[in-house]
Amino acid sequence: MNIQQDKVALIEYTLTNQHGEQIDASNGNPLAYLHGHHNLIPGLEAELEGKTVGDKFTTTIPADKAYGDRVDALVQTVASSMFQGVEELEVGMRFEAQSEQGMHSVEVTHIEGDQVTVDGNHPLAGEALTFEVEVVGLRESTPEEIEHGHAHGDGGVQH
Repeated sequence: MNIQQDKVALIEYTLTNQHGEQIDASNGNPLAYLHGHHNLIPGLEAELEGKTVGDKFTTTIPADKAYGDRVDALVQTVASSMFQGVEELEVGMRFEAQSEQGMHSVEVTHIEGDQVTVDGNHPLAGEALTFEVEVVGLRESTPEEIEHGHAHGDGGVQH
């Protein structure tokens, strides 16, 4: 059996950024995902297509196949009064913001007086990401997993 549409794969991985800094790792707790349902960044899912248990590889995913390129229009400066109910704003805080395109997560990146700069880009937007991956499990999905669009159980969504 190999990784293909609607199969549940379990992977061990280490993720580093373009500077070689480790960002994330499974650390002995394999990630389970439902292939073909956009549970992973597009470039990594494409690299996993056709792999089987025991396959190990390293791949660098360009920004446009990971979290996308940075979009300058997603960085805005707004009045601090937009953050009603927040006692003290700090750089690094994340909020959900409503826009014409729906809800977006934004991060406070700069505060000057009553002006707050927020960035709606994903924190890894614009970065090439390197994954060291080992496929450690592979199975058929259940009808419920297909319906929900994600893997259940160990390494997947618990509900």
